[in-house]
Amino acid sequence: MINNKLPKIWYGGDYNPEQWDKETVSEDLQMFKLAGIDVATINVFAWALNQPDENTYDFTWLDETIDRLYNNGVYICLATSTAAHPAWMAKCYPDIRRVDFEGRKRQFGGRHNSCPNSPTYRKYAERMAEKLAERYKDHPALLVWHVSNEYGGYCYCENCQREFRVWLKDTYQTIEEVNHAWNTNFWGHTFYEWDEIVVPNGLSEEWQGGQNTNFQGISLDYRRFQSDSLLDVFKLERDALKKHTPTIKITTNLMGLYPELDYFKWGKEMDVVSWDNYPSIETPVSMTAMTHDLMRGLKSGQPFMLMEQTPSQQNWQPYNALKRPGVMRLWSYQAVAHGADTVMFFQLRRSRGATEKYHGAVIEHVGHEHTRVFKESAELGLELMKLEDQIIDSRIKARVAIVFDWDNRWAIELSSGPSIALDYVKEVHKYYDAFYQNNIPVDMISVDEELSSYDIVIAPVLYMIKEGHADRLKQFVKKGGTFVTTFFSGIVNKNDLVTLGGYPGELKELVGIWSEEIDALEPSQYNQMVFDQSYGKLQGKYECNILFDLIHVENAEVLASYGSDFYQGMPVLTKNNYGKGYAYYIASSPNQAFVQDFMDTISEECDIQGELKSPEGVEVIAREKDGEKVIMIMNHKADTQSVFLGSRTFTNLLTKERYQDVLTIKGRDVLILK
Repeated sequence: MINNKLPKIWYGGDYNPEQWDKETVSEDLQMFKLAGIDVATINVFAWALNQPDENTYDFTWLDETIDRLYNNGVYICLATSTAAHPAWMAKCYPDIRRVDFEGRKRQFGGRHNSCPNSPTYRKYAERMAEKLAERYKDHPALLVWHVSNEYGGYCYCENCQREFRVWLKDTYQTIEEVNHAWNTNFWGHTFYEWDEIVVPNGLSEEWQGGQNTNFQGISLDYRRFQSDSLLDVFKLERDALKKHTPTIKITTNLMGLYPELDYFKWGKEMDVVSWDNYPSIETPVSMTAMTHDLMRGLKSGQPFMLMEQTPSQQNWQPYNALKRPGVMRLWSYQAVAHGADTVMFFQLRRSRGATEKYHGAVIEHVGHEHTRVFKESAELGLELMKLEDQIIDSRIKARVAIVFDWDNRWAIELSSGPSIALDYVKEVHKYYDAFYQNNIPVDMISVDEELSSYDIVIAPVLYMIKEGHADRLKQFVKKGGTFVTTFFSGIVNKNDLVTLGGYPGELKELVGIWSEEIDALEPSQYNQMVFDQSYGKLQGKYECNILFDLIHVENAEVLASYGSDFYQGMPVLTKNNYGKGYAYYIASSPNQAFVQDFMDTISEECDIQGELKSPEGVEVIAREKDGEKVIMIMNHKADTQSVFLGSRTFTNLLTKERYQDVLTIKGRDVLILK
């Protein structure tokens, strides 16, 4: 639990008083009180201010800022300032600057421009974290540490090349094992000495910015290495902070579905997960919900921090639409409903200049409280005070899990075929959305997660089977679980080497089929999934596209067959009895209608249903604590909707209004009920 010192849903966000004069800061503090803001994230990009040269550290401004905020009722999420190195450091120590994919040495500029394997960066980042911890370890304002900011980006410099070889030695022990793992007999790429291995970039094995590679093995390992390198820098700072503040939680803000880092590895090293939620205007609300659940899943269901969202508009989308009235509150509560114990913004006051001056803020450029956004922010702040501690540290109980794996995602994206249209995240989301529509909670889990608490496990496009995962899935099904996987699954091992003996490799016994070929057609070309007999809600025909596995049954039952092309009549949906449970295989990428009907069917088979039934666009989810549920109903539509309550009576935690039989909820409104 992170909220011990301030036992409520924390409310606030990023604040940059170093960009303003004292008079403006005084105005801000008064407005924070009006808005109910009780947490400020500070010092995120202040390294240049804190350390103006190699030997000078000056925290005068930070001392004054922390004291001033705390004396005005605002606690501190204290960042370590290491997200952007100072200009003097880039000038004096060129090793700190990254080399890009094309092999070019970066100049000073931007922010994610520090090589994680630079001895200079590692030394000064660790030293900064330790000085901050020593200085503020006993300050009553300190709630949580925020290390760096939005880690990301790869480097291809000499430092990284050298450390990559060290990483490979630790991973494989011998050069012979590296050659085996990467299949280097292909194209005569055999390595004899460690220093013959170079980074896979635009000068060696990859092209199109890393979207394509000649050797998936080295490219996969370089992604793992870069993710580990950035994580190691986080751990350096974390450990320096822990030395002086062992009881203060430590986090860094992740970025949801960000492709470059293996967040399941990161989650294990963080005291609490935090992330920045920036959906575009076209992002389905179920995709945002899935991402919240993924962030919650990084630490096996523990509550997370919503570290950033915009109160109004983003500055970096192609079209920076405003959040419509009510949407900021609605999306804030959606985060809380899916496990957030904080509601925080970037930013509290709009910057005057540079790239984020048009990014939304609680305090707009006009500088007073008479704006729509500020009024909405203040209303939400008041509500969070009313809720007190009734929601924090509660849990979401799910009987359905969906497997998500960054290594698997990288391997699919790096694969030299069979289709550029295959999008791992979209395929995963199809299945998540089907449960979302029925208000059935879902845990997003890693391949290492223990499965005994679930009735249904879905693993879409499980292309890569890591060591032990197939055995865990078999045990899950043997004991009575329901497992679903899809086309292009079970193909390769962790090094992207094909598992010989037929697809889907280690999953063949579990699903009871084998796949002979995989057809890939342009996405506008469809086949059909034909049911001669209905199965649950599945009946008639459904369309499918992208990939088409040509499969043969061994032990499985055929539920549906292809409707056209030369493989007309071949199985496209199968069910295999395995122990006390069932394993399904979907041989193509089906349309959403099929996924919805299929997930409805297996949910009914497992007697799983949502907390309440609701019309489309109305989301219902429950968090539980001490044997009691808090149910959140969120209307993502602009018009009023009705929700049938059955025989239960509910009380609104904010208004104390009671509901029976049927309740109505206004457009873009939220009801929080017990």
